[in-house]
Amino acid sequence: MPKAYVYTRHGGPETEAFAELDRPVPGPGELLIAVRAAGVNPVDWKLRNGFRRPGEGEARFPVVLGSEAAGVVEETGEGVTGFAVGDEVFGNTPGGAFAEYALLTASVTAHKPAALSFADAATLPVAGATAYDGVRQLDLPEGATLLVTGAGGGVGAAALQIAHAWGLWVVGVASEGKKDLVESLGAVHVPSGPGLADRVRAAAPQGVDGVYDLVGGEVLAEAAGLLADRTKLITAGAPPETVAALGGARVERARTAAVLDEVAELVVAGELDPHVSGTFPLEKADEALRAVEDGHALGKIVIEVAE
Repeated sequence: MPKAYVYTRHGGPETEAFAELDRPVPGPGELLIAVRAAGVNPVDWKLRNGFRRPGEGEARFPVVLGSEAAGVVEETGEGVTGFAVGDEVFGNTPGGAFAEYALLTASVTAHKPAALSFADAATLPVAGATAYDGVRQLDLPEGATLLVTGAGGGVGAAALQIAHAWGLWVVGVASEGKKDLVESLGAVHVPSGPGLADRVRAAAPQGVDGVYDLVGGEVLAEAAGLLADRTKLITAGAPPETVAALGGARVERARTAAVLDEVAELVVAGELDPHVSGTFPLEKADEALRAVEDGHALGKIVIEVAE
């Protein structure tokens, strides 16, 4: 039976386990893929801890971990058009990605360009697309200054590059250990920690025109104070009510195949490097998730599944 990495109840890493599960059957609007790579994201361990996305029901255990995957189409569900068995694709998974087989939602699945590796493609449905959606939502004019908090993670690293490619002047907030990464992606690095606002003012004396927050909490509040126009404050790191109280908004996710196509083209054109800093085989999915949960990973962590 196919292998998958799951959590069996809400809680910490002790709830995780490998399991042999029936091969998924694609429903209407779904694709079944043989997974070749799966991206690892903070939302994966947050869901394990009990976080629920808006509109989601209660978890049905065991739950397969992972939210994005790339692989080869094995079967198509009712009503699916534009995809055939053998196609190389990447997209969002409604039923988990850390597995030998996974379901993708066809409307949020794109064909993988031949020049794009499975590992890089697997980082785009969550991190790459979230970065793209946020920078596009801010709609800053060329030459404007964008501040990105949490700039050393998967979404942050992608946001720095997309903003730079679109002609923005970018400041990235991250730990000292991620300074080289931030600067290599075309941004000015500002160390995280208390006194953030003063360091940003020193780095960007012209002021900040937009803030893309990926941290929340006090970091979000300090960053908000740098803006004259709070409509240019967005977050993927805090609840809607928290950012609304500061005059900003959550990132509005498009969740379309068209966005995935556009992000993939940025990678192929050399304007976006997914910066996969570590790969793990499926058998070490626990180590891959710890690398992200511990908060020390540079860029993206990917799980690779052998054919």
